[in-house]
Amino acid sequence: MNDPDDPIIARSREVLVGEPAQKVKIVIVDYDARWPARFELERAKIAAVLGPSALAIEHIGSTSVPGLAAKPIIDILLVVPDSSDEAAYVLALAPAGYELRVREPDWHEHRMLRTPEGDVHLHVFSDGSSEIDRHLLFRDWIRSNGADRALYEATKRRLAQQDWPTGQHYAEAKTEVVEAILGRARGGA
Repeated sequence: MNDPDDPIIARSREVLVGEPAQKVKIVIVDYDARWPARFELERAKIAAVLGPSALAIEHIGSTSVPGLAAKPIIDILLVVPDSSDEAAYVLALAPAGYELRVREPDWHEHRMLRTPEGDVHLHVFSDGSSEIDRHLLFRDWIRSNGADRALYEATKRRLAQQDWPTGQHYAEAKTEVVEAILGRARGGA
């Protein structure tokens, strides 16, 4: 992360908590039938420590779509009353193995926590955030629409072949396809 003129790197410096991650190769693997069980294990841990303040805990991202190749990272959506109130959940999640990694007060008060291994990403949004519906709409559409699921997988595999300065660069490169799929999902929902 050396290019100070790169807007993605500049943004990362603003929102990351702790040291920037070392450059990693994007690896897409075939669907793993163990991913739902891993989500359930994490869901139970989160629910146990947060109780009723966890308004929703959903498996999102590519690992939540049966048959879809993905980076082997379980993405979880956690809805809380107010994601900007970190004291209400960050310390409670630490014994469950989560550390705060991203703080984006200017983008839906998004917070992202992860496991030390980086194999689980917990995305936290406030109740009522439009990003909640967006994530769930995308997941549900990809689960039910084979053509868009295939398009998304092909896009991810093609992009994973490139050399990216950060994982966020890879994520940003998928934006055009993701938005096109979301447009069809909104029209078909």
